[in-house]
Amino acid sequence: MTVAHSLIEYMREHDLRLTTAESCTAGLIVTLLAEVPGSGSLIESGYVVYSPEAKQRLLGVKPRTIDTFNLTSREVAEEMALGALRDANANVAVATTGLLGPDDKDGIPAGTVCFAWAFEVDGQRALFSRRERFFGDRSQVQRLSSEYALQQIPGYHQRALTGDRR
Repeated sequence: MTVAHSLIEYMREHDLRLTTAESCTAGLIVTLLAEVPGSGSLIESGYVVYSPEAKQRLLGVKPRTIDTFNLTSREVAEEMALGALRDANANVAVATTGLLGPDDKDGIPAGTVCFAWAFEVDGQRALFSRRERFFGDRSQVQRLSSEYALQQIPGYHQRALTGDRR
């Protein structure tokens, strides 16, 4: 069973509806889920936002956050996830921003991806983020990071349900 198949089952069992805010994964997270038959009712929307301007305009990422922390940062991913969740009829959002490579940029190693997961639980928001590094060519890093983003949803959802927001 694929990561997406497992997640769709989990989402059904827990009444989750997903939106994404993807930069470096370029919509692959939504694509992986959409390949699962019957997943359409669990996917609300998917933003693909590469430029800083699109992140700001569509998701409300603050220019100061980008200037202070860089586009490849947990802080930008967090604002992307919250912006997607705020604008969607969904109760879970996942965001990605990173550097696929092949070259390092601004001191950030190629393959670095920042993630954020935001949940709406009983009128409260829970937000989690991580920075990871993946190895391979551009398409491999995209695939690995998209699958990673999906794999983490159940664990973070459980933490959101129990109030563990560490």
